[in-house]
Amino acid sequence: MRLSTRIALAVGVLVPLLVLGSGWIMVRLVGHDVHSQADAHLRERAAAVLPDARNLLRAMANERPPSVEQARQRKVFSTALDVGIRVTGPEGTVAGGPQPDQAQPLPAPGDAASPVTIRASGTSWRVLAVPFTVARPTAKGTLWLFSTDAAGQAQISQVRRRVLTVALLTAPVAAAAGWLAATRLARPLLLLQRRAGGIDPRTSAARLDHVPTRVTEVDELAGTLQTVLARYDEQAARTGEALATARSFSAAASHELRTPLMSMRINLDVLDGTPAPDPAERAEIVADLRAEHTRLLDLLVMLRALAQGDLVEADAFGPVDLADVLDAAAADLRRARPSAAVTVDAEPGTPVHGWLPGLRSAVDNLLVNAAVHGAGPDGAALIEVRLLPGGEPGAPVLVLTVDDHGRGIAPEDRQEVFQRFRRRPDSPGSGLGLALVGQQIALHGGRISAGARPDGPGARFTVVLPAGTGPHAMPRQRGWLATASAEPAGGAFGGARGGVSGGAPGGALGGAADHARGPQGFHKDGS
Repeated sequence: MRLSTRIALAVGVLVPLLVLGSGWIMVRLVGHDVHSQADAHLRERAAAVLPDARNLLRAMANERPPSVEQARQRKVFSTALDVGIRVTGPEGTVAGGPQPDQAQPLPAPGDAASPVTIRASGTSWRVLAVPFTVARPTAKGTLWLFSTDAAGQAQISQVRRRVLTVALLTAPVAAAAGWLAATRLARPLLLLQRRAGGIDPRTSAARLDHVPTRVTEVDELAGTLQTVLARYDEQAARTGEALATARSFSAAASHELRTPLMSMRINLDVLDGTPAPDPAERAEIVADLRAEHTRLLDLLVMLRALAQGDLVEADAFGPVDLADVLDAAAADLRRARPSAAVTVDAEPGTPVHGWLPGLRSAVDNLLVNAAVHGAGPDGAALIEVRLLPGGEPGAPVLVLTVDDHGRGIAPEDRQEVFQRFRRRPDSPGSGLGLALVGQQIALHGGRISAGARPDGPGARFTVVLPAGTGPHAMPRQRGWLATASAEPAGGAFGGARGGVSGGAPGGALGGAADHARGPQGFHKDGS
């Protein structure tokens, strides 16, 4: 049932009920007024008749001649006018005028001291009793006055009939008026329903275009629908990204695992072949198998980490002390690689709004990259980590630099260092570590660049992150795992180690500006 019809029915029922309720009150008021007029008339006649009633009772008590009593009776009845009179005393009862049958029981005189209503033979009467006393001789009597209630009841019945007539007439009129008003008032809601009904998120990108109607409920409903549609779009986009991430994970794993698995199969065939390899060759094959197995595990771990970064939500972020993350990552690297010397220069109490697992993964990969590729001529890796405040007033940042003492990165290669599967031919890694670093820094609203160490040979990676625990805008689209760069021959186990953006040599802030040419490319939308 349409809303306008419901409103019309409600108005068509409610208005007659209100009329009937008001009419009931009016009938009560009219009845009260009618009775008040009749009672005032009874009291007026009682005051006029009472002296003659005393004379009549005195004549009856003194046993005057019948002619005297009759004269006194006529005097009483003429004074009563249109009111019925009944005088009761010790000697009998005298009655005249309109009144109930004398066989009709009357209330006690005390109960009728104020006018009351009695019914006799289908007729209503207002009755007033006035007790009185006479002397010489002493006698007590009661003056009863009667006034028919027929005229008042007729007036009340007429008012009642008119109220019912008005209620019956107002029902259809009120329903029609309610329908017209409801149809007009519901027009903005009908227009909103038509606009919303024409939206199909599966076939069109058009969304609800609502013009304020100054009807609070309709505007609020439109705002709610727009919010729901926006959330639907967001969830649909996230679902699409999740599916794309799953497909890309499967495709990347299938593509990158093919070559090492085939190599492992060949080595296994050699081990199982005839003639059997000699012990030296066998040991070499087993070492190759273990190395390839390690690379496979590293590749799967990195792909999984990239997929997690593509799917992480904003509610996973919170306050993180970056200095604590650096100290923990450096301690783990020292235990895993005792030959690596790591120094950390970071003041405690440097919070950022971040995802702890993602920040830790980024720092771990930066340090491992420096340990693997930053070894000096003596084979020992010297890694210097600094965390300094920077930025401008109102936009503070934290600048993280990671320096190594290796061969460094050629300027022409710095554009590719953060791409997937980019690595040196002699690199033991999967080519995904720095891609994961770039992903996490971008997720945290930061910038990253690769450049040369300012104090000598080696590479410097510079990371700039927003300082403070306030939330930042996350990338609307993420495709680090789904977006494939130009992969070199050999996949994850071939190619050259390169770089993203060539940073000008300098201090902690020297390479930060190079981000404009490098990490921005990590996003599909360039944000």
